[in-house]
Amino acid sequence: MQNNKFPFNSILGKMIVTKEGKRLGFVKDITFETRSGELINVAIKDSTPYTKNLNLERTASNELLIPFSAIIAIGDFVVVSEEDLV
Repeated sequence: MQNNKFPFNSILGKMIVTKEGKRLGFVKDITFETRSGELINVAIKDSTPYTKNLNLERTASNELLIPFSAIIAIGDFVVVSEEDLV
């Protein structure tokens, strides 16, 4: 996978979908390791009912998280691999 760089604000608000086309919600925030800059999770806003079928981690404030490792593409949408969410 190419190491394309995206400005943080260009990812915020993008719709998150599975590669099968199921909508999960929108990018609310991104968490990262401050020392290495490694991206860890994407927080979801306006999560869809479909997310209840997934065993997603939650923050203390009950926001759903998608591991950054599950993201397979970022373009008009943030595309995730559902198999990598379990």
